[in-house]
Amino acid sequence: MEHELSRRERQIMDILYRDGKATAAEVQAAIPDGPGYSAVRALLRILEEKGHIRHEEKGGKYIYAPAVSRDRAKRSAMQKLIDTFFEGSVEKAVVAFLPAGSAKVSEEALQKLEKFVEQARKEKK
Repeated sequence: MEHELSRRERQIMDILYRDGKATAAEVQAAIPDGPGYSAVRALLRILEEKGHIRHEEKGGKYIYAPAVSRDRAKRSAMQKLIDTFFEGSVEKAVVAFLPAGSAKVSEEALQKLEKFVEQARKEKK
């Protein structure tokens, strides 16, 4: 799943993650100003070849669904982002997402971050 996604491929993945599964016609209908049916079918085939989606056949129709959970896909994408832009450092990535001058970060946000850090410590043990 190392392959980059085009804008249309990302739109299709968003639809499939949102709906869980869909036919090519349902995907086409859900894309704003979407491409034609043949183009959607081609994009679905490409996504399947890349390993992002799978299909099953029901009543002569192909039903498409994500091949991996959204959480797994998010973790993979975040790891690639961290590796590419932050030299593999989670710490550098977190700091980059904080606004300049942590006074702009709400107390609630800081408390949530503390909880995440504590949970990570517990899981490490």
